[in-house]
Amino acid sequence: MPPASGGKVVVVGFDEPEPRVTDFLVLPWTMAHGTLNKDLVESGGELMMVALFPGYVNVFKLDMANRRWVAVKSLGDQVLFVGRRRSESLPADDCVISGLRGNCVYVTSYVSNKIMEFSMEDGSQREICLPEKRTWSPRTEFHRRIQLRERQKVFAARSRKVYASDGLLLDGPTMSKRVGAPQAVTFEEYKVILPDGTALAMHCFGNMIAIFDWQSPVSIHRMPTFLTQQERMLANYVPVYVMLPLGVVVAENVFEKAEELRNQLKKLRAADVDGVMVDVWWGIIEALGPKKYDWSAYRQLFQMVKEEGLKLQAIMSFHQCGGNVGDIVNIPIPQWVRDIGKKDPDIFYTNRAGTRNEEYLTIGADNQPLFEGRTAVELYGDYMKSFRENMADFLEAGLITDIEVGLGPAGELRYPSYPQPQGWAFPGIGEFQCYGKYLQADFKEAATKAGHPEWELPDDAGEYNDTPDSTKFFAENGTYLTEKGKFFLTWYSNKLIEHGDQILDAANQAFLGCKTKLAAKVSGIHWWYRVDNHAAELTAGYYNLNNRDGYRTIARMLTRHDAILNFTCVEMRDSEQTAEAKSAPEELVQQVLSAGWREGIELACENALNRYDRKAYNQILRNCRPNGVNRDGPPKLRVTAMTYLRLSDELLKAKNYRIFKTFVRKMHADQDYCPDPSKYFKPIKPMERSKPKIPLEVILEATEPMKPFPFDPVTDMSVGGDFADFVDDMFNKITSILN
Repeated sequence: MPPASGGKVVVVGFDEPEPRVTDFLVLPWTMAHGTLNKDLVESGGELMMVALFPGYVNVFKLDMANRRWVAVKSLGDQVLFVGRRRSESLPADDCVISGLRGNCVYVTSYVSNKIMEFSMEDGSQREICLPEKRTWSPRTEFHRRIQLRERQKVFAARSRKVYASDGLLLDGPTMSKRVGAPQAVTFEEYKVILPDGTALAMHCFGNMIAIFDWQSPVSIHRMPTFLTQQERMLANYVPVYVMLPLGVVVAENVFEKAEELRNQLKKLRAADVDGVMVDVWWGIIEALGPKKYDWSAYRQLFQMVKEEGLKLQAIMSFHQCGGNVGDIVNIPIPQWVRDIGKKDPDIFYTNRAGTRNEEYLTIGADNQPLFEGRTAVELYGDYMKSFRENMADFLEAGLITDIEVGLGPAGELRYPSYPQPQGWAFPGIGEFQCYGKYLQADFKEAATKAGHPEWELPDDAGEYNDTPDSTKFFAENGTYLTEKGKFFLTWYSNKLIEHGDQILDAANQAFLGCKTKLAAKVSGIHWWYRVDNHAAELTAGYYNLNNRDGYRTIARMLTRHDAILNFTCVEMRDSEQTAEAKSAPEELVQQVLSAGWREGIELACENALNRYDRKAYNQILRNCRPNGVNRDGPPKLRVTAMTYLRLSDELLKAKNYRIFKTFVRKMHADQDYCPDPSKYFKPIKPMERSKPKIPLEVILEATEPMKPFPFDPVTDMSVGGDFADFVDDMFNKITSILN
């Protein structure tokens, strides 16, 4: 059997002489996110999974054909029982305890004789007391067909083999890892041999063990945890990275001000920062001509980062620097590419007025051989292959933890719908960017296939600084709600998802086998979120409405590549926004992070604007661990990393630096700097080949809205508030007087 890892499950059939193993299936939540219990239940020949959260449950069904978990909305007349030792299902009529209802999940208490009932129909819950004071296993009175016997109860032994109460032998593991107590072993995958010679498959995730055989597909057992208090707290650790200045390598491909940067890196390291993020600009590296790459300046930079004991997140920056919020330098895409654009300006994004945007190649050029015989996808793929070849020593040394693949303007998977150089100002709705000939032709072909050759691209969606209600497209009962409008928005957003999928596949091929993770950045377009039309999101390509999730589709696409979703604006609070913008950054962050967690991917985050105040840091902490720290192990929810924008002299000023150091400490859950990601449940493994392409119709199933996970109102790891600011100010005054 191939080795398995935490957060995955393997389903094994024993109806043949040799075990038949499916592909490994990513659970909707993994140890990286630190969820509550995940219990597997066989129901009517299907494998169900119950995920327990504070106050509610989610149920999923295993879709064997597509190797994925599908959300279950109703159980019909079935009842699911989640017990301390195993879980079962049965029709409501078979229950011997009166008052139990169909379409419900019943979860035992670990410390009392109470059961919690969760209704799948209306989301309600109630508490039921059993006749006698005991925990529920469940026992045979609940199910007349229980086939697993008590002799299959599993205990962890202090050796490389595990035994059960009557001689059950676990032969293995195929992978093992020491944790906690000197002789305690966490087993990830086993071959289970019963005394009569029967073979079972066994898989461990978290502190759970799943046993699979043919007669009774699943039994769940809990393992004792051998973790020290410090190791349990480290499970809450969120690494902090800091973005380097945009022009740390200047347009002329020179690493300027090296010693000044080294001093700044030392300050970051003294603050226990885990690493830095840097844009690796396409416009610098391939400036001299097609495939004429020069990595020398970046090699100097990477070597310095390594010498200072920091990790590195590298952005494959295929976009222009300049023209977006916070851009203070100008680094265009390669001149030879822009020269091609002079002859064929449709390689650039185009608005309805015909204005071109040169900050990123249009996705209409992705598969067009316009660049001396190469397509845009091939340009990006060749660039990333060259990066791997020239940075192989840094990759092998484990310096580069993440490769964030640039997928659009500002490196984000979106259309350039709100370009400041073209006059956009906050909170304008922006404009659609699909009026170049390549995307126009693509839309016409799609409309014709749909039986509407007469449909054209929108001509009623307004201009950059319009409000939604001033346009026919976004008005109440506007075009966006018509059949034609829905078709256009689906096509527009699907093209973006397909673009991200293609480029990430090229990145996966380039970095195959490297110990690093791919990441994709999604923009935090929070203005007009409170209105029904979500106009600013729609023009950017995020087809997100109150009755349609525009972000879970992206997350589902990312599951194919085991990629991280990096989201912005986690420092923002609703109360800080102007009323006219109808902005809701807190709700947007909650929706997007929940979408990623529901699809079982890792999440990372950034602040969108430079902030040095405690209120912003506390908001980041709240979003990074929405339900706080768990002192007994991984938290319920947790991002995999946070990247702070941005390294500057302002950040390193005395007061700002003191607050920032406290922030890093709180992100680390008050633990010391930890250089080993496996200790906070983020092991970095060699990159595997992307899974088969997910059919578009399967991706679009994720548009169905789901309730976001509940977020606590405030963080439990605060960096302080107004009183702390007062103390800081007094300290600064005293210091200035003494000096």
